[in-house]
Amino acid sequence: MKTCLVADDSSVIRKVVRHILEGHGFTVSEAADGRQALDQVGRHMPDGILLDWSMPAMDSFDFLRALRAMPGGDHPKVVFCAVENELAVIARAMHAGADDTLLKPFDREVLSAKLHQVGLI
Repeated sequence: MKTCLVADDSSVIRKVVRHILEGHGFTVSEAADGRQALDQVGRHMPDGILLDWSMPAMDSFDFLRALRAMPGGDHPKVVFCAVENELAVIARAMHAGADDTLLKPFDREVLSAKLHQVGLI
């Protein structure tokens, strides 16, 4: 069974995404900030990570750089979720190690297509 970490400071987003991912057979863990997410991947490296672009404690870009520097940190497919369509934010995420981006708000169909696109389903 594949695993996915949902790192987002919104409990509502985490709950919705968890429901979608579990429908695809994923085991899901959650983190409310970048520091919690980094602690979790240090204990268990997931197959995929949905990463909110704006989080407290440790921002997404620092998390991505730290993740990719860890042993096994090149394994997870990271989908960077942003609410804005600014090319600079997306380019910065890709440079920091994201595999793809997803604009919020999204629905089950859009998220499922993105997971398929990056090879998680």
